[in-house]
Amino acid sequence: MKADRFILSLQIVMMIVAGLSCGRQNRSSAVPEDPGIHKIDSLEKAGYEIIDLHAHLKGGLTMEQLLDHSRITGIGYGVAVNCGFGFPIQNDSSLSAYYHSVRDFSVYHAMQAEGREWTEMFSPDSIELFDYVFTDAMTYFDAEGRRTRLWIKEEVFIEEADSFMDYYVAQIVEILNYEPIDIYVNPTFLPEQIAGRYDELWTPDRMQKVILALQENEIALEINSRYKIPSAGFIKKAKEAGVRFTMGTNNGDNELGYLEYGLQMIEDCDLTPNDFWKPDGKLLQ
Repeated sequence: MKADRFILSLQIVMMIVAGLSCGRQNRSSAVPEDPGIHKIDSLEKAGYEIIDLHAHLKGGLTMEQLLDHSRITGIGYGVAVNCGFGFPIQNDSSLSAYYHSVRDFSVYHAMQAEGREWTEMFSPDSIELFDYVFTDAMTYFDAEGRRTRLWIKEEVFIEEADSFMDYYVAQIVEILNYEPIDIYVNPTFLPEQIAGRYDELWTPDRMQKVILALQENEIALEINSRYKIPSAGFIKKAKEAGVRFTMGTNNGDNELGYLEYGLQMIEDCDLTPNDFWKPDGKLLQ
């Protein structure tokens, strides 16, 4: 009987170990030749947690499909809902209803705060439902009081690039100083009219103003794979100042990818596991 119990106990232990390793085995056997997955696997073995904290259920992408992608690639996910003026989520009741519809999924739950009105549209109690909050500086009112969305060419008015940049940087700093966020996303984005002048217009002085605001307010800086921003130069300066980082896709459709730009910046900018920020108090399964 003792031998039988020992054999049974050994079988149970082997089943547990097999279950714990199942995800990694499935990942490596699913696409063994994929260089992106191989890179993620190598970084995880070196102590990095590869987490995309800026994913969306867009283009027909379901939570189940996102979790399947996570199991195959090894990427953990934070799923964000867009909240603010002109978006489907515009009040506490709709924000709470969304959260309770997804809270049981094994992802981080994020609130993407849109525009500058969001702090008056949602209560602190509703915001606190989420694991973290992030925003960008792509929507603001320009010096003439016009609502500006930087990704819409017709809403961007640039008479002189340096004047535009000085005003834009001031808007970023104000957002970082006064809005209760954890991550600054889509950072250093430039509108189409001047996007080709990124290295010229993001001068060391302008970089430093944004980095100082990030540092003083303990806000993480996203490395964005969709727009491939911020530049390596910006990331290195932020690292020197002690700013922490996240990685994000900001997918506009159902393609999540492998965080290619973020992984490249880990290598190019010598980022360590300790350079990254993640929400507290929750483990992704």
